[in-house]
Amino acid sequence: MKIERPRGTRDFLPDEMEKRRAIEAVMRRIAESYGYREIATPTFEHLELFTIKSGEGIVEELYAFKDKGGRDLALRPELTAPVMRLFVNECSVMPRPLRFYYFANCFRYERPQKGRYREFWQFGVELIGSSSHLSDAEVIALAYRIMDELNLDFELHIGHVGLLRHLLKDIEEDRASKIMRLIDKKDVEGLSSYLREINAPEELAEKIYALIELTGSRDVLVEASRLIPDFDMSHMEKLCDVLDSMNVNYVIDLGIARGLDYYTGVVFEAYAKHGLGAQKQICGGGSYRLTHLFGGEDVPSTGFALGFDRIAEICEITPPQKPVIVVVNVGFEGEAFRIAEELRKQGFRVVTDVMERNIRKQFSYANDINASFAVVVGKREIESGRYTLKNMVTGEHYELSFEELVKHLSREAQLP
Repeated sequence: MKIERPRGTRDFLPDEMEKRRAIEAVMRRIAESYGYREIATPTFEHLELFTIKSGEGIVEELYAFKDKGGRDLALRPELTAPVMRLFVNECSVMPRPLRFYYFANCFRYERPQKGRYREFWQFGVELIGSSSHLSDAEVIALAYRIMDELNLDFELHIGHVGLLRHLLKDIEEDRASKIMRLIDKKDVEGLSSYLREINAPEELAEKIYALIELTGSRDVLVEASRLIPDFDMSHMEKLCDVLDSMNVNYVIDLGIARGLDYYTGVVFEAYAKHGLGAQKQICGGGSYRLTHLFGGEDVPSTGFALGFDRIAEICEITPPQKPVIVVVNVGFEGEAFRIAEELRKQGFRVVTDVMERNIRKQFSYANDINASFAVVVGKREIESGRYTLKNMVTGEHYELSFEELVKHLSREAQLP
């Protein structure tokens, strides 16, 4: 019986994995250049970690289960809550700000579609302990640099949920949260219907519609100040000053709501311009407060998560390739294995025959796997101490000592 992989999951063959690892390497390098250090959290957590901030309704979207001890657990659907739990449990007395990054798989039980899977990967960072515009600027610049260095064609949008929350301050919390979620989904029709349903004042509705339509250069902030004159716009102004000095290209978009109640200030999203269709968001983040929900003090944080799978789908990075060297054994398996091991110690990627093939079939296999070189180990080579090296691309042959062989291969493979 043939067993298929579970719906919403994928298998990755070597070419795809090499591409994904190359993308991951760029993300890690840039995060570490900003002083961020890697952390990891469990694949499953107590279910309460996710329901305490999102409500019981989120259980339908999770892989939730009871373990053999009857405890309610869930596969992690995202990483921010686990990182905040880790901070409260392990790091609350460490010097601030803390700079963490992570790369891990997450799980959500939802309908699979292009760019949306039940198992997916996120790369993200959390800057914990600062509410300054400078922390927002650093995190946004870091996300921007990663996407820019990967040569993605994207547009970065920056907003501030404080404006919408200020408008909704006199609305019941549950209703305000639903309005924010409708705005986040860009569901204008649903928003209009709901505002009528709750008999929202006409003036409030008009200001909401006007605010979420404000998109463009930083001049938009002036229009927002006219619309909501009692809201302090200085944080956004100073943020834009820093981003402008770093040549970060962005669009001010005051219709970004992010849909989650724990976001408190600056929020941002990045969208791919091509290749992803409706599922075009590749990055999302902002400033938030979560630690107090998990038993810690109220600590400001800023972070983002990159949709790794979507980025992998549109990124055209070429993974670095080491040439493959095949050691062809002509009746001397032990010596062939020894030579192969010595070459591996020198940094080469080496394949030996484990199928007990004859020499012709070993060369045929070398061609099949696109090997760059073949080193022949037979009686003549062992007796003379000089090995036959064949360039599988040009067909050239060389007779070389082991030291000459290493130098030649290093030069051809451009190894240090």
